Amino acid sequence: MSDNDTDDVRTDGSGTSIVSPDDETPAWSERKERTQGLSRLTYEYFERARREDQDLRQQSDYVERDVLAFPAWPHEMMRNIALTSFFVGMILFVSATLPPEMPNPANSAVTPAIILPDWYLYWSFGLLKLGPLNPELSILGGSKLMADRTYGVLANVVVVGFVAIVPFLNKGSARRPVEQPFWAAVGMSGVIFSLTIAALSIKNLVPMDSHLLFDLTFLVPIVSATITYAVLKTMREGYMFDLNRRYYRLRPPK
Repeated sequence: MSDNDTDDVRTDGSGTSIVSPDDETPAWSERKERTQGLSRLTYEYFERARREDQDLRQQSDYVERDVLAFPAWPHEMMRNIALTSFFVGMILFVSATLPPEMPNPANSAVTPAIILPDWYLYWSFGLLKLGPLNPELSILGGSKLMADRTYGVLANVVVVGFVAIVPFLNKGSARRPVEQPFWAAVGMSGVIFSLTIAALSIKNLVPMDSHLLFDLTFLVPIVSATITYAVLKTMREGYMFDLNRRYYRLRPPK
């Protein structure tokens, strides 16, 4: 670009070096309508980012990610404030129109018939009920190597430890499940297992045979992982490259 062309470049897109519109940019008729206010400012930043993006592509044959962006203020902040105000207003409206029913106070002198932790700890509570998996060793006279409670605590340590080391095992740069079907299947099996083990923790409230529920606790995650892997593996060949053509044009898959 020469010095003379630099003088003709404008932020409103009327210069000679404007990038031609594509599927992700507004048409010329739409650009002319944006002449004032926030829409005008947004358009100017958009055009400036497009030219900077084009310069980066011309200087290098590999671009890690798209550089098109908008400033945090006022664009992102105004949107976030609007969304936050909407959801806060909905919460206040629901809490005002539908107040929760307050049951009778608990009797501190009577032990509840069913004692359960908070719902988000059901999975951990369910791991404490894996007594049937505690092996009985013949060399110990048929007795168990450890108590069922100790076995349940050890199961919690194993599960939490596995979740902690997964990020270190998978150091790939994939951003979508279809790029790595195996790890997507592992994640799906973990989510399903957390639900099934939570159901096992409240088996006395589930209308199902306890033995069948115990078997499904471990079978359903395996089946879900197999289905997830098969579906994503099938989609990988075609869908992976058509999912976001612009993304893969800038960052080719390995």
